[in-house]
Amino acid sequence: MKRTILGMAEAGEPLLQQALEAIRAHQKAVDEGRPADEVARLRLEADHLYQTVIDYQLLKAGSLGQTQH
Repeated sequence: MKRTILGMAEAGEPLLQQALEAIRAHQKAVDEGRPADEVARLRLEADHLYQTVIDYQLLKAGSLGQTQH
């Protein structure tokens, strides 16, 4: 399955919107030269939300294997 915006949209509008907002917040912090720890925190949050959308999409498609803990 392709990891596209259209595919991610199937994960649900609220989850996708959260992920996109987190990505934008991270990029804004980078652009504004915010402190490194803040940028790192925002990057981790954005990465986590993006991966959650991907995992949900794969789960919905039946392609996600073992649950990762």
